[in-house]
Amino acid sequence: MTALTLSTSSAAALRADAVVVGVAKGAKGPVVAVGAEAVDKAFGGKLAAVLETLGATGADGEVTKLPAASGLKAPVVLAVGLGEVPAKGGGYDAETLRRAAGVAARALSGSKKGAFALPVEDAAGAAAVAEGALLGAYTYDKTNGNAKDAKSKDKNGDKGGKKDNGPLAEVALVGGKPRDKAYKAATERATALVAEINRARDLINTPSNLLTPAAFAAEAVAAAKEHGLKTEVLDEKALTKGGYGGILGVGQGSDAPPRLVRIAYTHPKAEKTLALVGKGITYDSGGISLKPAGHNETMKCDMSGAAAVFATVVAAAKLGLRVNLTGWLALAENMPSGSATRPGDVLSMYGGKTVEVLNTDAEGRLVLADAITRAGEEKPDAIVDVATLTGAMVLALGNRTFGIMTNDEAFRGTLHEIAEEAGEQSWPMPLPSHLRKGIDSPVADLANMGERMGGGLVAGIFLKEFVADGITWGHLDIAGPAFNESGPFGYTPKGGTGAAVRTLVRLAERAADGGLG
Repeated sequence: MTALTLSTSSAAALRADAVVVGVAKGAKGPVVAVGAEAVDKAFGGKLAAVLETLGATGADGEVTKLPAASGLKAPVVLAVGLGEVPAKGGGYDAETLRRAAGVAARALSGSKKGAFALPVEDAAGAAAVAEGALLGAYTYDKTNGNAKDAKSKDKNGDKGGKKDNGPLAEVALVGGKPRDKAYKAATERATALVAEINRARDLINTPSNLLTPAAFAAEAVAAAKEHGLKTEVLDEKALTKGGYGGILGVGQGSDAPPRLVRIAYTHPKAEKTLALVGKGITYDSGGISLKPAGHNETMKCDMSGAAAVFATVVAAAKLGLRVNLTGWLALAENMPSGSATRPGDVLSMYGGKTVEVLNTDAEGRLVLADAITRAGEEKPDAIVDVATLTGAMVLALGNRTFGIMTNDEAFRGTLHEIAEEAGEQSWPMPLPSHLRKGIDSPVADLANMGERMGGGLVAGIFLKEFVADGITWGHLDIAGPAFNESGPFGYTPKGGTGAAVRTLVRLAERAADGGLG
């Protein structure tokens, strides 16, 4: 991962491949942001005028490169847009700083060192810049388990016959105050957090033939050994013995058998216990209810919820949070074959409820139901499940926002507030009681499909049926933001994004601080 250093040097004096400054959109043209004073001085106080001549406006995400003026140690100045100038007396919010730093880090791909002289006013600002830069510098170039590059190399050592620039090697945060405890703690947290977001991204981007349920489980076991976590892996025999009909039913059509992984972090002084449940469909063909052409190519990402849960538990261990955190990874591959579950089949779920499978492509709720029931047996203070669950949620909220559903209105508000704090876009969604009748079945306790309209809400209502009485529960449908099929933006790469990790880590921190009630 890209290295992060806190620098006390002036932006003008720091040796780097480029110095990054912020430029905002003012009423009369671009305005150079705080933090770039030394750079502006090297341009005789006319940096804004030079940038305007080059076409810069200060718009959010805009990048302008120019040769450095004499007096600067870096040969290049990279000006990144911050959007509108803040109201008088105000500063730039954390998300603006994250996005700008991410854009700059992507623009400096292949460079050894970037000096980031963005408007950092306090430790929180430093953390935002660090987070954004480290997230923006991410690249995926490896396979799972073999420590070999995913792209073959030609005789000259270039991947795929093309030069591989690689990510920005080092981010030097100007004004970072390395001896200040608050700055140091904030940037160390950012580094640990981003490392785990990138772990999730790597897993999501790994091809499905390399990341089977068993391979994913092995990744969790290896990380647990490294970070002192406890794991339990239920293979197909243990799942059969335990009666996990949902996970088995989804996975029975594949040659790669399913797994249920429990990975747990405990703290001796913890007062709260959270259970996180992740959908881990390592490849989703739709099963017998096969997905149409054009909808299969990215289905390696259908385990993004499990990746987020896994990464969150490891992050909690790295940060030493005073909370007990148990992750449940419900792992299966959903494939069509002679042994696959058929539409109309009835599955006996863990805990005894029966489900009529009307659509085998509504499989995520089946594996989650088993895991939610099992997680509830340990009586945590709250359960939160995370899943790329429904296309309906993407239609409702778009590609960058995840939906929040809960059995507790106050908890729904808390999750939305926490996501906002973490810099992730979310929106509270209802669970209308009139939709419950739609999942009644004449041959089972309930069906896995209901009314077509409001399909994302129906999925949430289905999951709610498996939450034990008295347990606070939340459901995050991350189908939109989990996998970016378009071009990169801000600090978000193309491919796996690591959606929900920041929210879940912030939730764990809130629980550790006693903030969940």
